[in-house]
Amino acid sequence: MSTPMGATTTLAGTDGVDIAAETRGPDVRSGPPIVATTGWANDRSVWTPMADDLCVDHAVTTWDLRGHGASAAPPPGDYTRAHALGDLAAVLDLAGRPAVLMGHSLGGFLSLAHAVDHPEDVAGLVLVATGPGFRKVEAREQWNESVRASAAGMDLAAGAEEISMHHDSHVIDHLAEVQVPVLVLLGERDTRFAASAALFQRDLDVRESVVVAGMGHMVHVKAPAECAAAVRRFMAGLATR
Repeated sequence: MSTPMGATTTLAGTDGVDIAAETRGPDVRSGPPIVATTGWANDRSVWTPMADDLCVDHAVTTWDLRGHGASAAPPPGDYTRAHALGDLAAVLDLAGRPAVLMGHSLGGFLSLAHAVDHPEDVAGLVLVATGPGFRKVEAREQWNESVRASAAGMDLAAGAEEISMHHDSHVIDHLAEVQVPVLVLLGERDTRFAASAALFQRDLDVRESVVVAGMGHMVHVKAPAECAAAVRRFMAGLATR
């Protein structure tokens, strides 16, 4: 029997900020826990279709970034990458280590960043429409400007756009140091992240790259059955390592 939907736990994230998380799974679980981190401007409900599928035989923890969903919204200045990674560490305290970190877009980047800094916490990575950041200052500035422009038209907590910005090349510079198995999921029409998928193939231990036909950036929402099936294959492969 899997745990019911809606059983939300409130965790103390970085600086004591309340972070909302939810764990579902069967009484007898297969393999390491899965911790799913959303992209910017999403809440954890985007994982619901995949979690409904995967929690039959895996423990799945979903959570809301600070300033998103049911998590608290601290004041501007409290949305740095360090804040977000501290929150992820608190979620791992709940879910258990080592875990498979599954992240979409920003969530995938944060999962990579945690794998770079704390490899002992990570049993595998599922990178959904994810990039590793930028080496060139000009590329980072262009990205950050696009985030500011997008935030201007959204109903977001003040300062929450900072969580999606890039100010260094730490992750991409240390990408080849990540040694855990990786699954890459990408929508066919998500051309912005196709180059990143090729980079992951070169520098990471990618066990499978799944490109879902006709899908865009929200591939995990639009094609949850295909994505969950790929994750289940990946998890089965980890069990036989």
